[in-house]
Formats: sequence, structure tokens, C-alpha cells
Amino acid sequence: MSHIRGRFHKDADESVVKYTASIPFDWRLYRHDIAGSIAHVRMLARQGIILEKETEVIVQGLIAIGEEIEQGKFQFKPELDDVHMNIESRLVEMIGEVGGKLHTARSRNDQVALDLRLFAKEAISNTLVRLREFQQALISLAEVNKSVIMPGYTHLQPAQPVFLAHHLLAYFEMLQRDIDRFNDCLKRTDVMPLGSGALAGVTYKIDRDFLARELGFSQISNNSMDAVSDRDFVVEYEAAASLCMMHLSRLAEEIILWSSAEFDFIELDEAYATGSSIMPQKKNPDVAELVRGKTGRVYGRLVALLTMMKALPLAYNRDMQEDKEGFFDTVDTLLVTLEVFTGMVKTLWIKAENIGLRVKQGYILATDLADYLVKKGEPFRNSHHIVARLVSYAAEKGKLLSEISLADYQEFSPLFDEDIYSVTAESSIAARDVTGGTAPGQVDRALTAAKKIIREFRSGK
Repeated sequence: MSHIRGRFHKDADESVVKYTASIPFDWRLYRHDIAGSIAHVRMLARQGIILEKETEVIVQGLIAIGEEIEQGKFQFKPELDDVHMNIESRLVEMIGEVGGKLHTARSRNDQVALDLRLFAKEAISNTLVRLREFQQALISLAEVNKSVIMPGYTHLQPAQPVFLAHHLLAYFEMLQRDIDRFNDCLKRTDVMPLGSGALAGVTYKIDRDFLARELGFSQISNNSMDAVSDRDFVVEYEAAASLCMMHLSRLAEEIILWSSAEFDFIELDEAYATGSSIMPQKKNPDVAELVRGKTGRVYGRLVALLTMMKALPLAYNRDMQEDKEGFFDTVDTLLVTLEVFTGMVKTLWIKAENIGLRVKQGYILATDLADYLVKKGEPFRNSHHIVARLVSYAAEKGKLLSEISLADYQEFSPLFDEDIYSVTAESSIAARDVTGGTAPGQVDRALTAAKKIIREFRSGK
């Protein structure tokens, strides 16, 4: 580490070099580091801090280094500590001492803060695209199966009939909140920290507005100490990712249940399931199971980052090197999960006939029978008690509600009449014609609104 050793008279111990080196993971910031360096050196020339001809030499060197990395020809050296020093060292090797002017008026502290924000902005953009693709997959599945009525559940017990489309659009709403959170995170990520130096700003007359424009930032940091030590935007991404993974895990759990022999509501495409090494009949929902498992992994990254940051004094501390591995892993995990899950949802086969059979079971029209009595003048609490006894009677006799005779109905309440047999899953759904309800018109409106959101996203609105 002699290139930055300065006052030290001996090299770091080999174990220390390995322990402190961040290059095994922060090499991923090379594109952002080079982009930031090019903008920085051009600003130095504009401000007369270095010569224009020196700038062009440096810029061409940085471009060449980027090409070397892309082509796999660049050798990252752990002894050079991080991506910043690896690139700068190679630049000096290529163009001579003029390469050393690149680091004028900046510190690795504001440099890494810049790189990480550029990476985060890109990650948010990619995440938003994947979320919209997943939303589209849910819309498509809902539209194709718009007439399918299924049991809605509470406590995993059959509760009331709903449209499958209504159920799927619940996840659309969750993902919409995720999108809102990532967009909100972007506002606070979109802050340009370069020019903050190590912690106190720099002594050169730099142009931070130029840097912000060149690098596509809408804001400039207001406090140099905060700028180099702030990782809130990483925490926010990981928190939003954790919530998103929780939503995906909930749907994954339902897919696992629905694909089981006990439910038999859906069939997974063979491309998104696996077999057993010993049981030839098995078709395991491994993709959905891994979504559940990887959710805990993302939660762990969030907790690790919060724990690392919780006791750090201002400004930069080396602990903050620990922000990147977890962040990169969270981004990778969420993006690939969204990609794979979208493909799985697109290829789901809905077993509408099996679902329809389940709607007839479980006494899911019990609430509608209670409402029937209320409309005949019975107080709801009395109606609830009457229907509860009626359901117990039907269960004891092994009968569906539709199989109970009118005479038996009237044993529980004289208010029951022939029209009790007009209470069906279809009438139950149609009756729930309130905003956000499962009635056909409400589901149609929800689908229309969802498709509009996707159209506006694609048109850039």
C-alpha cells in the first residue's frame, strides 16, 4: 500500500491487506467511479485548476481503463485496497504523473459516496422496471381468469367468495406501494455529494452545479460532513426491498399452498418447478420456496446495515465499507426474484373447475345468509347466531347449505323463504358493489386503473 502509505515506514501486514481490502466487491462500482472521475476532471479544467490538455489525456485514459475492465483484461489488485485506487494507479501507469492530478479537490470519502449514489440510482431504476413487469404479469393473469370465483380466506379458513382477479389485484396494490417507496427513496438518493472532500469541503473553487448536471443529479448536498457519512439512501433501499420481498413471499406462500394436492388450485409450469431425487411423483414449488427463503436474507442485510451505522460518530468511518456487500446482494436478490417470479406467474395454469368446487364447500355463504335475515328485519347479532347454529346443523348432517330443505331452514327462523336459494356465490359477489369490493364492476374498474398505471409508466408519464 506504498502509494498511499505517506507517513508510514512499513507495509501493512498481509492479513491486514486481505482484511481491509474492499476490491473483492466494490469493483462493481467501476463504471460509476469512472463516470464520476470524468465529470470531476472536466470540472477541474473548466475551473482552471488543471490544464485542458491534461484533462483530455486523463479522460482518454479513464475510458481505456473502462474498456479494459469490460474486456476482462484489467487486473484488480487487493493491495491497492479499493476500486478507486486500482483505477487511479492504473491511470498513472498508463499516462504518467499527470494521472495523479485526477484526485485534486476530492477525497475517497466523497468519491465513494458519489459512486454508491450513482449505483443506487441505477438499481432503483432497474427495480422499478422489474416491479412494473411483475404488475403486468398479475394483470394478465387476472384478466384471463376474470370470471373465476374462489374462496376468500381469513385465518386460512374459507370465509367469503371473491373473484380470483380481485385476489391477484391485492398484490398489484402491494407492489404499487413498493413502487411509491422506491420512487421516494430515489428523491433522497438523487443528491450529489462530490465536493465535500474528506469531511469539510475542499479549498479549490470547484463548480458543484456543473458536476450535478454532468452526473444527472437534481440536488447538491448541503453539508459536507453529512454528505460523506450518509448512508440513509442505502438503508431506505434495503427497507423498501425488505417490504417488497415480504409481499413476494406472501404470494409465494399462496402459490405453494394452491399448488399442493390439498388445494389443487393451480399447476406450476415445469420450467418453474423441480422433481424429487427419490420420489418420482413430486413436482416441487422450489422457486416459490426460495422466494420465501431469500426474503429472510434481505431482512438480514437491512438489520446488518442499521446495526453498523447506529453508533458511528461523524464523519466517515471505515465501518462504512460494510455497506456495499449487503447492498449489492440485496439489489441482486430482489432483481432476480422479481424476474423469476414474473416468469412463474406468467406461466401459471389456473384450475378453475377445482376452484369452483371449493367455492361450494366450507359454508362460505354464511355471512350472506345472515345479511339475508337482516334485510328481513332480524338484528345482525341475532342473525349471526341463527346462521351459526344452521351451519353446525348442516355440518352434522354432512350437507351443503344448498341441500338443506326450506322446512329445515324455517326451523331456525321463520324469516327464511324460497328466495333463500337465490343466495349464491355470484349473488354474494355482486352484492359487494362498494369501492374496493369484489363485485364485477368494481373489479373491472380496478383492472382498468391498473392497466392505466402500466401504460403511463411505459409512456414515461
